[in-house]
Amino acid sequence: MEVCIFFLYAMILLPGIVASVHQVKSFLNHTAYLSCYFPNSQKTDIKDLRIFWQKGDVEVVHEVYYGQEKHDNLSPKYINRTKMDMDEWTLQLLNAGIVDEGQYTCIIQHRDNGSPKVIHTSECLLHIIANYSQPEIARLHTGELKSNKHLNLSCSSSGGYPKPKQMTWLISHENTTHRLMRHMDVSQDAVTKLYNVTSKLNITVPTNTLTNISCLLHLGEQLGSLVSVPLGIEIQGEEMEQVKINFFGPLIAVIILITFLLGFVILKKNRNILSTNQSKLLLLSFSSTVPQVTGFAL
Repeated sequence: MEVCIFFLYAMILLPGIVASVHQVKSFLNHTAYLSCYFPNSQKTDIKDLRIFWQKGDVEVVHEVYYGQEKHDNLSPKYINRTKMDMDEWTLQLLNAGIVDEGQYTCIIQHRDNGSPKVIHTSECLLHIIANYSQPEIARLHTGELKSNKHLNLSCSSSGGYPKPKQMTWLISHENTTHRLMRHMDVSQDAVTKLYNVTSKLNITVPTNTLTNISCLLHLGEQLGSLVSVPLGIEIQGEEMEQVKINFFGPLIAVIILITFLLGFVILKKNRNILSTNQSKLLLLSFSSTVPQVTGFAL
């Protein structure tokens, strides 16, 4: 351990050695790839090199001692979790977790006349990413929605890392979208270190138009955003209901009046036909009862 710290100290003092920091991202519980970015322009044999990977100033992650992997000085939490790709000069960190985040330094020494000399260093800053669940909107009260009443909603997402930047509410209607910023509650699991986030919205129930409400979770630069499934709301206001009553009321009255008049005309017509038929029957009956008069002989 002291040897590794000495190498880092020597690296800082030696002229011509500049450590460049490379950003590395890895998904939670996947393999993280940490490259030494060593060009090896001299085609130096691996057997003439000592390669150290360390995290911070005290934790030895991996060591290749003149062509052979050495485990004597490794930090316990990295035992059986690392592999070195000698062709690509890349360290594979298996099952990367949130506790593995941080800065890693690769130090390469060349054996020169018996004494090792630092010929290359590079630094990687490891970031762990865990996918958040799709944001989900939920109503915080039960019962029928009514116009001009308050609508209480919550939007939640869980199981993600790192901590998100913010959550935005999107309210869209009539080709217009409004963005509302509300407080975002953030909690972190003590064991998994994953984050859960929730935001709440309280607005007046929109009326007389179709309104879509969504929430957008901003994860940060280069990580993008997640959007919820829109919640659609369409409530008719009391004024619209009154308009319907004012419009359909007279129309129904007119239809009833027309129906009544048609019925009256048909009934009157049927009565006239019946009266005519009865008159004909009376005439026929009267003519059949009158006796015929015959002539007398003189």
